[in-house]
Amino acid sequence: MFMCRFSLLLLDLEEHYFEQHTAYNLTGRGPEANRRTSGSLKICSKSIIFEPDDAVKPILKILLKDCKGIGAVEETVLHVSGFIKKNFPQIYLIKEENVVAPYKYERGEKKVTFQLEVPGKTEDVVQMLLQLHRASCLDKQGDQTAMVAAILQSRLARTCFDKNSFQHVTENPHMECVAEMVSPLVTNAGHVCITDCNLYFQPMNSYPDLVVQIGLHSVRRIYKRRHGLRPLGLEVFCTENDLCSDIYLMFYSTKERDELYYYIATFLENHIAECTAESYMLQWQRGHISNYQYLLHLNNLADRSVNDLSQYPVFPWVISDYSSTQMDLLNPASFRDLRKPIGALNTERLERLLERYRDMPEPRFMYGSHYSSPGYVLFYLVRVGKDLICLV
Repeated sequence: MFMCRFSLLLLDLEEHYFEQHTAYNLTGRGPEANRRTSGSLKICSKSIIFEPDDAVKPILKILLKDCKGIGAVEETVLHVSGFIKKNFPQIYLIKEENVVAPYKYERGEKKVTFQLEVPGKTEDVVQMLLQLHRASCLDKQGDQTAMVAAILQSRLARTCFDKNSFQHVTENPHMECVAEMVSPLVTNAGHVCITDCNLYFQPMNSYPDLVVQIGLHSVRRIYKRRHGLRPLGLEVFCTENDLCSDIYLMFYSTKERDELYYYIATFLENHIAECTAESYMLQWQRGHISNYQYLLHLNNLADRSVNDLSQYPVFPWVISDYSSTQMDLLNPASFRDLRKPIGALNTERLERLLERYRDMPEPRFMYGSHYSSPGYVLFYLVRVGKDLICLV
């Protein structure tokens, strides 16, 4: 049984995964049976990735900026059709023997040849790779990002949502637009469609599924989000007290985000109670939800999400007594003074900060760092080995 080892986390930061093709990696070494490795060829904005069907063999990753030449090989040269050949100085070997470990790599001038299972697509794939190669070789990062964004938008504009994916033939579509599905560290572009029954997201690359479908009757909460400090995000929850949402979407315009939000919000008004800070506080006071659930709801209302490491949920430090063998919960001194930020609890440190603030030219600021940032959150999650709430 084939096991997919590919993950969007294998991509570089802000890299897009465009498409995949069934292909073969051909080599000129060893017995003839070993010269043809079947697998999946992934076309990405900064790299090309080949995932062999055989889990023992490593995934190959080639950075497009390292390629010296990309082109189709003539049929008469290798006696087969549909080839793509690449020259590059370095190739990454990932998950060899299906073991998660630091990447290995091979250096030196090499030629790698891939044969697509559908030869007629070879020229289109080559042209796509040449475009992405030109983008990766631009001097300025901003120019690279802009060119890749233009290629992505062009690809999305040439396709549309496949209405054969509707759950029911009687569904009436309300709107369709392009967006990106967001998860920690990665995004995946595709088409959004909302009908009178369901919300759909269809990834451009059909990964990890052909379509993501959420029934509107199952939606319990929906939040507008800032993504990259812009009002473009939308997060949908189908459970009441869960930490993780069912889908987080980033749109390319606030107007499209708001239109979809208000359509779902109008639907929810007739089915579930309004979710506000006051309603959650009353549930917490009455013991209907735990402290943990209450703080999660406050994080959601404050625009924080586990899908966005720059705005990850935060929990306050509430304990001040770390020396007693048994904590006295009735003693106010056992708890932190929540009227002050964490940076003001230590009197000596606060005085140093105030002195620096008074001597500082405009614009002045008290704290030179933030209690939560993508780096802090990422390294914290790596250390604990699982998704937990970071404490602030």
